[in-house]
Amino acid sequence: MASSSSSKQAKPIHRMAWRLGVSLTLLLGLGALFVLPKFDPKSLTWPTTEPGRIAPLAMSGGNPYLRALMRTISASESNDASPYTVLYGGSHIENLQEHPDRCIPIRWGPNQGLCTTAAGRYQFITTTWLETAEKYHPAPTGEWMWRRYSFAPEYQDRVVYAWLDDVNYWGTDIPQLLEDGQLQTVLKRLSGTWTSLGYGIESNKVTPHLMHIYERMLAEEIALANGLPTNYLPTVANQSVETTR
Repeated sequence: MASSSSSKQAKPIHRMAWRLGVSLTLLLGLGALFVLPKFDPKSLTWPTTEPGRIAPLAMSGGNPYLRALMRTISASESNDASPYTVLYGGSHIENLQEHPDRCIPIRWGPNQGLCTTAAGRYQFITTTWLETAEKYHPAPTGEWMWRRYSFAPEYQDRVVYAWLDDVNYWGTDIPQLLEDGQLQTVLKRLSGTWTSLGYGIESNKVTPHLMHIYERMLAEEIALANGLPTNYLPTVANQSVETTR
């Protein structure tokens, strides 16, 4: 009899709890409509390539010298068959609607014991991504403190391309230096930002090969700009192409 009486009293309590749960779910769902960034289908697709090759850029167009430099930077910074989704340490993410902002412990090198939020093809840490995206991102969403910057592959490329092309920021004309054959000058100038480029504190096994990598990437990008197959690798010398800035 006691158990029967208790179950009768419990029924309205369970019913109230269920209603409260439904109400909270609805409220949270409505709140998400105002807080979550606008969905961008570009965040669900990204280029990949077979191991041993350097993935093509997701963006189209632009100066082939800058494009080759971008692929060279990523060869030493991300060095992955699916570079746009890679985190420091080699794990991958699926959601690229925003910078992932995950601080991963550094297990070797001069910064061992700290953690880093480096992510994507160019290993942007969160603060650098937000600063550069604010200036160069072509399609931010939201306003004021709710502004968001998609981390989709094309936008990673476009932010870096515009950044490298900014003479005022770097104090020098990087595309012109590249066209004049001064790659080492460019790598030295950029090594404070990307520390694996040979003049920083985190050289790696790819660093000694950057000149060769750049030459190969430039040959591919010149071929692409001239409408040739991407697997066609002309000699860099004597190649002429109309570059766009």
